[in-house]
Amino acid sequence: MLRSSKTDDVIIVGSGLAGLVCALQLTPRPVTLITKTPQLGGGSSILAKGGIAAAIGPGDSSAHHAQDTLSAGAGLSDAQAALQLSEDGVESLQFLLDAGVAFDRSQDGGLQLAQEAAHRYPRVIHAGGDATGHFIMKCLIERVRAIRSIQVLENTFAHDLLIHGSRVRGLVAYTGEHKWVCYQASHVVIATGGIGMSWWHTTNPQESTGDGLAMAARAGARLADLEFVQFHPTALAIDGNNGASLPLLTEALRGAGAFLVDESGHRFMQSEHSDTEMAPRDVVARAIEKRTTVGQRVFLDVRPVINGGKAHLFPQAMTAARKAGFDPGKDPLPVTSAAHYHMGGVETDDRGRTSIDGLWACGEVATTGIHGANRLASNSLLEALVYARRVATEIARSPAVRAERPAPPPAEPRISPDTAPAQVDDIIDSTRKIMSQNVGVLRCGDGLASALSQLSELDRDIQSLLVQGTSSCPPSGNRVIRWSEARNLLLVARMVTQAALQRTESRGAHYRDDYPAPAAKWKRRQSLTVDQLDAA
Repeated sequence: MLRSSKTDDVIIVGSGLAGLVCALQLTPRPVTLITKTPQLGGGSSILAKGGIAAAIGPGDSSAHHAQDTLSAGAGLSDAQAALQLSEDGVESLQFLLDAGVAFDRSQDGGLQLAQEAAHRYPRVIHAGGDATGHFIMKCLIERVRAIRSIQVLENTFAHDLLIHGSRVRGLVAYTGEHKWVCYQASHVVIATGGIGMSWWHTTNPQESTGDGLAMAARAGARLADLEFVQFHPTALAIDGNNGASLPLLTEALRGAGAFLVDESGHRFMQSEHSDTEMAPRDVVARAIEKRTTVGQRVFLDVRPVINGGKAHLFPQAMTAARKAGFDPGKDPLPVTSAAHYHMGGVETDDRGRTSIDGLWACGEVATTGIHGANRLASNSLLEALVYARRVATEIARSPAVRAERPAPPPAEPRISPDTAPAQVDDIIDSTRKIMSQNVGVLRCGDGLASALSQLSELDRDIQSLLVQGTSSCPPSGNRVIRWSEARNLLLVARMVTQAALQRTESRGAHYRDDYPAPAAKWKRRQSLTVDQLDAA
């Protein structure tokens, strides 16, 4: 039984850029902001090395920005949504400037613009060089902390949504005091970020276990574009990292002159694409993966950046390399492709509404139709910013809904007292390795089918660790949360794999050896619900 309950107006789950901006935009409406991390700033936003794309430079325009977005999206991006994003980008950038974010400036005092892969103009704004996410989040966290109408609940794990009829009525969470709480709410905003921990190599932090996506799926929400996962080509390859998050070597390094070489020192991208190192990320990632899967090593030579006097623009990359034992001024840095960004997610409209009334989604956990099959670099922070503000604007126009009594909350999960933490960790590690081997940069039908079978077996294993009814063993906080993360990871992994198996073509970030070309019949979005997964 749940030990206590609470009534709220708006609950936001997630403390990355999207969650914080949504809470700030809703001020002074009361908001409860839930994060499973010990402090605000959890997720990938604070780690963002790239910047925010905005068409503010000479000769640039919203139309140009939208066209670049469509080109990267490989035929699946929504043209109108892409144009609206680029048009709203300038105003949303001003929101951050007004909030006090100190973006990098050129000598004339204007915003400094950088060029990244697949952008035809310099339009990427950074803060602190490659520390953009840190600078933005530090500023937003300070503002959230100062506003009394925003209640922040840290160390609080959102477990499942409460649904009554066709409407969300709140959620069940596990708190830092090791107790279950039922939060009844008029609106729930999911802003929980990505799913990178589903793969062994990832640039995402350890909390990116797909919790919001899985929670929405179990509630019956429609998901879309799940098969499209962007693998960043240049994560720093550190021996013995044992599945921990890998440091990202931003592609702005390549824009500043760094280049890729194989073991013999050959610049292989010159024969892979006319844009060489500045080709779209999926092209570069596949070129690297083709070599690493046969045991070759690939390196990023950043010495041209250092010799050109631009090392100060990339303090985090240089620090990460030295911390890992490399000297970026003397030797090329070993790199590998790593799960980085999920184009798919909870399907929303252009205001962040999901298929369930009262449930909203923004940021990486949502799919708006903008990114299509492959995200344009530095559009992710922009989309999170724009859509978080849109969600808040729509909620502000909506009245609180409290007339009906919410559905009875689900029983709290009871983990068997015989379960050792290592059992759950082993299931998580197995899931991640299966995904990396079969649902990574290069895919094929047989591998996807094998992965789906193995993941289903692991899902049965994780469910078997529950005990029925009440248990005399008091719940352990770490055990409950780790089990919940494993359950979420497995559901997300199964749904991504199912979507990849069903899409019998190659498009954008989804590449299949057995279907190496795009197919006209697949020039469409693919929606999926958890019921369809169970029926497959």
